[in-house]
Amino acid sequence: MIQAAAKPLAWDDFRLIKAIADKRALPAAAAALGINHSTVFRRLGQIEEALGVRLFERHRSGYVATPAGEEMVQLAARVDDDINAFSRKLAGQEITPAGELRVATNDTLVVDLLTPLFAQFLAQCPDIRLDILIGNRAANLSKRDADVAIRATDNPPETLIGRKPARIAWALYGRAADFPDTEPPPIEALWQRRWISMGEEFAVMNAVRYVALHVAPERVAYKVNTVLGLAEAVEAGIGIGFLPCFIGDTRPGLTRLAPPDPTLGTDLWLLTHPDMRHTPRVRLFLDFLATEVARLKPLLEGERLAAGSRPE
Repeated sequence: MIQAAAKPLAWDDFRLIKAIADKRALPAAAAALGINHSTVFRRLGQIEEALGVRLFERHRSGYVATPAGEEMVQLAARVDDDINAFSRKLAGQEITPAGELRVATNDTLVVDLLTPLFAQFLAQCPDIRLDILIGNRAANLSKRDADVAIRATDNPPETLIGRKPARIAWALYGRAADFPDTEPPPIEALWQRRWISMGEEFAVMNAVRYVALHVAPERVAYKVNTVLGLAEAVEAGIGIGFLPCFIGDTRPGLTRLAPPDPTLGTDLWLLTHPDMRHTPRVRLFLDFLATEVARLKPLLEGERLAAGSRPE
């Protein structure tokens, strides 16, 4: 157990110890806290001296918490969770829809789907400001990394609640100039062509697994780690590849080579933390997006549209 300290511990002391335990190195902990490396080193020594125990062992692999350090880190984590819960509770008591709304999503959805919807929302709700966080890594809504997450997934986190306004269909596309015939060739005839796919870090994606199962590795001429890069490569004629229909069907330079494959689709989710669902700006934003995305269901779910068009 930690001995009684001569000087009362402050919350910043707990934050510092938790940061060192999380990062296992003083420079990384200092960067996470926004302070100098020397400050972290000095404060760690002061805390250990005040407690009369060592909180970390210094190993080649980094700083490893002692039993006393682990106890302090666990307490810091509990307090951090309580502070975040209190913050979410207060945010849920807003009276009018105003202020900043942090939205986590990925570049594919932002570029080819969401930005026009965000523009419409801001025009209707001028007192709300959007802070868009783009990335494929899931944001921690419990810690208020974001207020809303918009994700294409069949397995949304159980800790979040949300709506599923549409399913994103995927189909096989090629450059239109390379396939002038009205009727595309059967899929079996396409295995020997050059293909494009996502990189190995996306091996869990249904479309990536499909290519790995059916296409010889030497036929996969190009890999890229974003769906936007995938679409650009197909349009450039590097090879053929699977794309979300809301991207492939709106690019005149692409042609669909096969109907959407139901096994490749993913659900589109609008997610938030349960404590935030009654916040006026969150509720208004989710209601707006659910309505607008539902209007775009034909595009998202792969119904055939005129080249380059979108549903009205």
